[in-house]
Amino acid sequence: MVVNMKFSSFLKNKVIQISLFLFSIITIEIFLLAYPYGKFIRIYIPLIILSSYFIAIFIEYLIKRKYYKYIYTLLEGLKEKYLITEIIKNPNFIEGKILNEIMEQVNKSMIENVNKYKYLQEDYKEYIEMWIHEIKIPIATSKMIIENNKNEITKSIDEELDKVENYIEQALYYARSSTVEKDYYIKKCNIKDIVNEVIRKNKAILIGKKIAIKMHNLNIMVNTDSKWIIFILNQIILNSIKYRKTNEKNEIEIYASKGKENIILYIKDNGIGIKQGEIVRVFEKGFTGTNGRILNKKSTGIGLYLCRKLCDKLGVAIELESIQNEGTEVRLIFPNSSYTSCI
Repeated sequence: MVVNMKFSSFLKNKVIQISLFLFSIITIEIFLLAYPYGKFIRIYIPLIILSSYFIAIFIEYLIKRKYYKYIYTLLEGLKEKYLITEIIKNPNFIEGKILNEIMEQVNKSMIENVNKYKYLQEDYKEYIEMWIHEIKIPIATSKMIIENNKNEITKSIDEELDKVENYIEQALYYARSSTVEKDYYIKKCNIKDIVNEVIRKNKAILIGKKIAIKMHNLNIMVNTDSKWIIFILNQIILNSIKYRKTNEKNEIEIYASKGKENIILYIKDNGIGIKQGEIVRVFEKGFTGTNGRILNKKSTGIGLYLCRKLCDKLGVAIELESIQNEGTEVRLIFPNSSYTSCI
């Protein structure tokens, strides 16, 4: 490392320079032998030159070592290390100045390149959002046609359209997940209203799959963005529906508890549960687990990953516990902080 730069290593880099200097000293000594100078003069002159040279080298070593140690210390303290060129002092030796100029040019090029891809990403995000809003029109039209032509076939088509709508909504929130702070509004919301909205959205599939909903102790206010929490809760409910037990009475229990520091919303089901060794990975992007691979081969592993990502942005904790063949419990923990209450 730079902070451990040894003097011996510094001298090795100057081996050619030192060799030429020693050759010059020897040449001077040979010339002095041709003249009737005393032994003292012949020793003193080369010794003074040699001493001065090595003192100069040592001073140069100390200056450079101090400067590179200063850069390394700054770098260690920076979270965004690319900002080093903005705060670094200009050195008083030529190699350091050249290095600084190179770093500034590299940093400028990097910023321009990042801005280019940032623009492309924003452009793509805007296109995705526009496409999502446009695709909702033919879906809504299809649902109206189904409503006016009800039969077993159109009922199945309607269920598939509901899945398409969920995937579209998932894509929209995924596109916005990196800029949640620009698209949310924190205010006091009633948990009961949020839960009722999610149940209403999934009313048809809950009735179709004969899943009972038990709700209690939900009339509690929390500081959050209802739109984002509705999406998060909807993903959790859809997972409970997706991984229900077949040929058994399925139910989802939703309730809340209010503590001194937080409010916890519980979503419990009696579904197939999750293997013990897989619970720690359920929030990983793309992780589908045994249930996803065997029971639901179309699972993407995006739902819970997106829930965790959005919860982190909103300052809401999300926890999950599960016992295989018994069910799963998900908890959304809303802080009673002064920060959220004053937004």
